[in-house]
Amino acid sequence: MTEVETQRSAPTQAVGLAISLMICFAAGGIGGWATTQGLDAWYETLDKPTWNPPNWVFAPVWTTLYGSMGIAVWLVWRSGTWKEVKSAVVLFTIQLVLNGMWSVLFFGLQNPGGALIEIVGLWLAIVATTVLFFRRSVIAGGLMIPYLLWVSFASFLNFTIWNLNRI
Repeated sequence: MTEVETQRSAPTQAVGLAISLMICFAAGGIGGWATTQGLDAWYETLDKPTWNPPNWVFAPVWTTLYGSMGIAVWLVWRSGTWKEVKSAVVLFTIQLVLNGMWSVLFFGLQNPGGALIEIVGLWLAIVATTVLFFRRSVIAGGLMIPYLLWVSFASFLNFTIWNLNRI
């Protein structure tokens, strides 16, 4: 344990974990809401690659990823003083906002091209966040890897859907 970890009480750490998870799941809820707005009426009409996962896959994958992200940011938060962890937590927050924005762009606004541009920024923010997380906690950085891999896959899927459906 670091000095900061030993200074924070168990209840404080538990509350910190709960808040971290709630924020991540709330972001997921916003993205999920935007997704459902365009899923049936619009998304089903798009041409998609044969390797596009069935719709039911996305909810459990994202639920797991948001949980992992919540634990990762909590591990970083508890690894040092605010001054020491601020850049990692702020960058994490930025990528979380970008994550939610992608769903709004792709599904809510039905704009695969705009979402494709945005997901490149999201991917870069995830890479930078993961690097900073690894510097604070190997476990926190490791918890971000499945998310990075999934968004890498989602980026290629986004590109392919955009390419198949552009006019």
